[in-house]
Amino acid sequence: MNMRFGADLSAEDVLSRLLGAGPERTSLAPKDSRGIYGLVDHHGALRYVGSTASTTQTFYERIHQRHRTGSEDSSHYFSRMYNTGRMWRMRNDPATRADGDIAKALRNAFIAEYCRAVWVPLPDGADIAGLERAVIELAPAGAVAWNRRASEVYAEPQDLVDRIITRLGLGASELAALGRQKQRYEAASAGIARPTTTPSTHDRAMPPFPDGPFRFFALDVETANHDRGSICQIGVACVRPDNRIVPWVTYVDPQVDRWAFTYLHKIGPETVRGAPTFREVLPVLADALRGPVVYQHSGFDRSAIEAACQTCGRPAPEWEWKDSVQVARRAWPELRGNGGHGLASLKARLNLSFQHHDAGEDARAAAQVVLLAEAGRRIVVASGHGDSASDVLENFEETPNLSAGTSTVATNRSPTAKLIGRTTLTAGNIRNNHIYLRDFFDAFPKEVVGGSNAAATAPQTITVEWGGDSVVVTDLDGEKKFFRKRGWVREFFARTGAIPGDAVLVEMIGPYAYRVTVQRG
Repeated sequence: MNMRFGADLSAEDVLSRLLGAGPERTSLAPKDSRGIYGLVDHHGALRYVGSTASTTQTFYERIHQRHRTGSEDSSHYFSRMYNTGRMWRMRNDPATRADGDIAKALRNAFIAEYCRAVWVPLPDGADIAGLERAVIELAPAGAVAWNRRASEVYAEPQDLVDRIITRLGLGASELAALGRQKQRYEAASAGIARPTTTPSTHDRAMPPFPDGPFRFFALDVETANHDRGSICQIGVACVRPDNRIVPWVTYVDPQVDRWAFTYLHKIGPETVRGAPTFREVLPVLADALRGPVVYQHSGFDRSAIEAACQTCGRPAPEWEWKDSVQVARRAWPELRGNGGHGLASLKARLNLSFQHHDAGEDARAAAQVVLLAEAGRRIVVASGHGDSASDVLENFEETPNLSAGTSTVATNRSPTAKLIGRTTLTAGNIRNNHIYLRDFFDAFPKEVVGGSNAAATAPQTITVEWGGDSVVVTDLDGEKKFFRKRGWVREFFARTGAIPGDAVLVEMIGPYAYRVTVQRG
């Protein structure tokens, strides 16, 4: 067989290149091309062949931002195959969400450090999907074991995981959370009934709503069926004055017999067993969301709340509703007719990372859209058809060899972005969660430099983009020569897998606006 796809490469050619290529870190996957790729496990063996069949997805997005950091129960194969031991997480389980998020951050760092990928770029005009199928048919069984579900989830590589934990400098609380996750994983593997799989009423009890103050909220719901009042999950993203996002999410028992959308959001009767009803949730939300604006992404969520209120005979809360779709349309009018302003389109255009059709995740994404619009982030849509992700993103002279880590919000780079400094991380930086700025401290404006304590803050703040759920608003400590706010730095190191010897690059991306990224040592 010698199937040809395009003028140059056959399936045999592509397979030969995949098998012969030197595996690279996932963070080095090209951001400007697409084609056929392979995933390589921590033993160095090719285990999966895939493609970037979508014209809007690059190797980097598919490999580094999907397979590595995506959900564990979908086609994101690194996440699926290393969902084990201390790296285990049960998606959509609010009872273990805090512990699970720590485990997932550990897994993301592990994959970035020890797993690899190979790729063969192809022109957009090639029959990439057809070529992928042919390559999989030709490949040795072991090279496509993950494709064919012929490989079990890996046992935790304990020594390697220990090294990552040491490099991340995790503290006692994080280690305890990872220990709990390991116990839950072992119980699940043994088939032992436990709260995370068959939740009791206590485990599904409504979580307390976080304390304010909040600047605005974003709300999203999931429904069991076509009746808008059949709400089975509610998520609220609570945005503090400093733009930090505090999530709140609860399952809701819609008390219905017909479930039509379980295939979409993975929520069913077993999931909501013991969860509060909407009648029980409503008083909490009605009071908590009174005052600040409540954003929804389209008009569905408001109509669902009103329908659920009508079903239980209660008046709809008098919240100040606004639509983040309208915010996006004003901020990025160029997307009209070029993908639109739905969350799926904005996810690609703004490089957001979230799990669609999870109420908590979608609410957070809507809040991020509002924050990015407020910050004036631009999207440039190239003319013509079949634009790749590199065409969609704004032109920018990239700093070479950057390892972007896990980017939850990686905004588009401005044409005026300027590298102002580079600092090498020490073990003390990792352990104490700070970044030295002293070698280029004079590059910052004098008005953003304050004194050594919170009572002596500078008259002007800066924003710092770091790949998290929201930008950081801070000033600089003029004595220690740090960012004054440092609560985000631990997560920044964890998300990027930073270790001593790596470098942090600081770029100015606008007036009083900066971005930090990690470069491997």
